[in-house]
Amino acid sequence: MPIMIKTPQEIEKMRRSGQVVREVLEHVRQFVKPGASTQDLENAAVEKIKELGAKAAFKGYRGYPCVLCTSVNEEVVHGIPSSERVLRDGDIVSIDTGVILDGYYGDSAITVAVGQKVALRTQRLLAVTKASLERGIEAIKPGATLGDVGAAVQEVVEAEGFSVVREFVGHGIGTRLHEDPQVPNYGRRGQGQKLREGMVIAIEPMVNAGKPDVQVLSDGWTAVTQDGSLSAHFEHTVAVTAEGAVILTQ
Repeated sequence: MPIMIKTPQEIEKMRRSGQVVREVLEHVRQFVKPGASTQDLENAAVEKIKELGAKAAFKGYRGYPCVLCTSVNEEVVHGIPSSERVLRDGDIVSIDTGVILDGYYGDSAITVAVGQKVALRTQRLLAVTKASLERGIEAIKPGATLGDVGAAVQEVVEAEGFSVVREFVGHGIGTRLHEDPQVPNYGRRGQGQKLREGMVIAIEPMVNAGKPDVQVLSDGWTAVTQDGSLSAHFEHTVAVTAEGAVILTQ
């Protein structure tokens, strides 16, 4: 597929859908506590998306059953909310969601620590994953390459002894949830697709405390670390402008 270049008017529409995603995530975050189920988070998101007049982007996408992906501990991405999955003190949960507003998509993810007993190394994993996303975004400007962005993410992660998941990557986004180009969280500077003004991409580092290898469970969706180590995930939808990156989901 050709890479879609957005007009300033389209980017403004995407900013609005991005703001809805941000509001949904901030709302759902309040429900993250020991004893809550991932279905409780799903219910809160369903209500908020409806209240904000948007449509859930994930539900029904390639047959996915929910509006959120809730991935707990060793689950990397695409964990399906369930009333059986109850959060415990010391867990971490990645909450990923997208919406459609006025025909345009927004997509973002946060990873939240549950309760007070979160191990220091786990807190570090969250901080480093978030920092790697920020560093990746800083690398975005017209003329930079996707390799520059991926390398920026990878360097932050690997300097801390963590590893970057390779099976799942970020993506272009616009009037569809997934557009070209693919946006890896690893790479070599100067290599890959050049960024152009008007491109909009979702950058989403998925970072494992152990090795990078993942596997998909029998539900066909939930990806977990092969070694059982914890995994964190943060994501923003970002527009490439003449001035550099503009984050549409904050």
